[in-house]
Amino acid sequence: METPVTYALIAITCVVSWIAFNNRKLADRLILWPPAIDKHKQYDRLVTYGFIHADFMHLLFNMITLFFFGPPIESLMGDMGVWVYPVFYVSALVVSILPTYLKNQKNPNYLSLGASGAVSAILFAYILVRPWSIIGVFFIPMPAILFAVLYVGYSIWMDRRGGDRINHSAHLAGAAYGVLFMLIMEPRVLGHFLRQLQQPSFGG
Repeated sequence: METPVTYALIAITCVVSWIAFNNRKLADRLILWPPAIDKHKQYDRLVTYGFIHADFMHLLFNMITLFFFGPPIESLMGDMGVWVYPVFYVSALVVSILPTYLKNQKNPNYLSLGASGAVSAILFAYILVRPWSIIGVFFIPMPAILFAVLYVGYSIWMDRRGGDRINHSAHLAGAAYGVLFMLIMEPRVLGHFLRQLQQPSFGG
């Protein structure tokens, strides 16, 4: 299974994030800061924010998730066209952050960074295709579809509760976009998903 785009995304994100850890000027230029977009038209920030991270653990968690779930989705989307997966990832960065950006468009104190929204899109695209596959969540194995339910519920709760400096709204928007993108590109996935739900096959 050839998945060069996923590995390229991981490499680029790791390099840019690592440099930005020690280069405040670079981090400030790439991070999503609403006034820079609203007033200075730096629309590239709607993408570049996804290539920097708050710290090493933030980077590690996102890249490990991308490493495991990116390749099967890249392989699947490769059958739709070589451009589909790269467009999916970049557009997921934009779509996942849009609700947050629009909400904080006039807020000069708001900042956001990290690939979590796009990674959520990839993860939920994978769950749509393989809902009963077993995934590890903090070393606890569980069916992917169960994780999806818990993930969405937790994200909604924490988004309303707030206070932890994590952009749960981007996680939710990314997850929804991952599902919608897959259904638009390949409508037959919905029938496949529904049949899979009716025939549990753990670990497959």
